[in-house]
Amino acid sequence: MKQLFEFFPIILFFIAYKFYDIYVATAVVIVSTILQVTYIWFKHRKVGTMQLITLGLVVVMGGATLYLQDEQFIKWKFSIIEWLFGSAFLGSQFIGKKTFIEKMMGSNLTLPDIIWRRLNLSWASFFISVGFINVFVMYNYNTDDWVTFKTFIAPALMLVFMVVQMVFLYKHIPETEE
Repeated sequence: MKQLFEFFPIILFFIAYKFYDIYVATAVVIVSTILQVTYIWFKHRKVGTMQLITLGLVVVMGGATLYLQDEQFIKWKFSIIEWLFGSAFLGSQFIGKKTFIEKMMGSNLTLPDIIWRRLNLSWASFFISVGFINVFVMYNYNTDDWVTFKTFIAPALMLVFMVVQMVFLYKHIPETEE
């Protein structure tokens, strides 16, 4: 349910795009992201840093798209967010005692430090790569194809990547004694 809630603005963006155009879809994603973050704030009394950054980028890049009537801004937003995620993971390789992925999963999983670092680096590489794939798609395909990429292909890539990560992790998880 939480994952579906995370995709709420993207799903609404896709629906608005299919029924109207990129500009209506952009307005819808701005409003739905504001509502999503507001809901999170009222429910938990805190909002994650990346959610706030995403909100800021949606409002700024989406606002520029609407104000200038140039869809490139909303298309660039996706790459910028992916690169920020990738940079956060990459930066955690060098800053602090634990990598970003270990901070997220460490309470549920015990792994050697080298495995945490490899896992973290693979996530950084994934996010940065998807950002570049987005740039390729936005400049080499039409807006319909880009919307399909952002709505379906990028999440599918994430799902495949997560499955590959689970297979990788499975062979490194220590066996527990009965």
